[in-house]
Amino acid sequence: MIKQALISVSDKTGVLDFARALSSLGVNILSTGGTAKLLQDNGVPVTEVADYTGFPEMLDGRVKTLHPKVHGGILARRDFPEHVAKLEEHGIPQIDMVVVNLYPFQQTVAKEECSLEDAIENIDIGGPTMLRSAAKNHRDVVVIVDPLDYGVVLAEMKGQGEATGPVSYETRFRLAKKVFAHTAQYDGAITNYLTSLGEDRAHATRSSFPQTLNMGFEKVQDMRYGENPHQGAAFYRDLVSVDGALANYTQLQGKELSYNNIADADAAWECVKSLGGLGQPAGCVIVKHANPCGVAIGTDALDAYSRALQTDPTSAFGGIIAFNVEVDGTAAEALSKLFVEVLIAPSFTAEARQIMAAKQNVRLLEIALGAGQNAYDVKRVGGGLLVQSPDAKNVGLGELRVVTKKHPTQQQLQDMMFAWRVAKFVKSNAIVFCANGMTLGVGAGQMSRIDSARIASIKAQNAGLSLTGSAVASDAFFPFRDGLDVVVDAGATCVIHPGGSMRDQEVIDAADERGVVMLYTGTRHFRH
Repeated sequence: MIKQALISVSDKTGVLDFARALSSLGVNILSTGGTAKLLQDNGVPVTEVADYTGFPEMLDGRVKTLHPKVHGGILARRDFPEHVAKLEEHGIPQIDMVVVNLYPFQQTVAKEECSLEDAIENIDIGGPTMLRSAAKNHRDVVVIVDPLDYGVVLAEMKGQGEATGPVSYETRFRLAKKVFAHTAQYDGAITNYLTSLGEDRAHATRSSFPQTLNMGFEKVQDMRYGENPHQGAAFYRDLVSVDGALANYTQLQGKELSYNNIADADAAWECVKSLGGLGQPAGCVIVKHANPCGVAIGTDALDAYSRALQTDPTSAFGGIIAFNVEVDGTAAEALSKLFVEVLIAPSFTAEARQIMAAKQNVRLLEIALGAGQNAYDVKRVGGGLLVQSPDAKNVGLGELRVVTKKHPTQQQLQDMMFAWRVAKFVKSNAIVFCANGMTLGVGAGQMSRIDSARIASIKAQNAGLSLTGSAVASDAFFPFRDGLDVVVDAGATCVIHPGGSMRDQEVIDAADERGVVMLYTGTRHFRH
């Protein structure tokens, strides 16, 4: 039976309607500060916590609910006679529901003008304490930290025979778990912020990499296994949604996603998102074992897919295919002829879904396009974690430097910019041949750059594609002229790479000798 609820919220979304509903069910409401005023101003009967405890708020509101009459009422075990007797001895009523969300610490420290004093004053003390007390005693107390749970709790209360019927233990336990996850994330955010401050404790000069790093994720699903059948695995996503990220997918059909499916799908999705603004409306990326094996832009999904497939139709078998435009029926008809593990797009037409329904095992993922980035890229190593900022940089035309006597034509410039976008997503050492908005040969993950160059040209030959007049992107500098000679011998007439080698001049001289164009980006794109 819920007879008394304590409501004190920073985020007041939906709280007025919730409090009204509780009051109509005969629940007595305790509240503090702005929440109490909101309820009073709107005619909801409420008792101020200060009146309830007989002790006024003090220290500019820092002490409001830190009182035995509050925490005794929350923490007392109803099935322990000695607890019940102690409440009666001290005149402490039971508190059966706690509805609390916390000061907006993360929103505060996200502001440029935030000061350490602002941050400190937005560290909630009473709120987390009440939440933890209520969550600990969840067998007897309903605790709500998320406004989305108001309706769930009310539905259970109203669904019982008595006006204020019990909320199921399953719901109370779920809400308690949610609370502990929330307070852990809250404390983690405070720790991250404070340990990011330097000796001057200035907000503006805080480090991007705090001394103590806390990261929170929630499990989406268990995987059948990891990279290999003898490994266990699960997929987790950020607690705060990242705009346009793979984790936001909606699966429309197909088998359950595997560990490798998700890893490869992310590689394909991040690459295809980068293809906007390259002169064609549609982009398609085909990925196999985390590397793009075919990338193209085109007039529509079918055109982009048909061109991407030409690069390496053998490797595309059993691959992951991503689009940055809607997939229609004509594209789906072509896709249905290839064995594909996962198809990803912002949307699929009804006709496309009907066609793909015949391929029941193909996983169809819809993901809204967006420009969000993970706060960190991380890689687990033995006993530790490598953490870096994401590789979000796309080199602009104004950053390019022509280092050869020969200057690029407009077509060569377009080809090199496309090749450079693709090379960013190919495992290093990466060499990518491109022309007219499509890849021709991709050399990935080799220990020497010259081997990547040779493999890329062999891939093109195997696919029957001519490299004459092609552009080449290298994710890092050419350490010697031999790699350049390989791509020029294969047919390349222009090359884009970061530069920065001790032998840069030797490679530039070789480019001039061979009569090809060379651009420096000044940016490297190692992908390990």
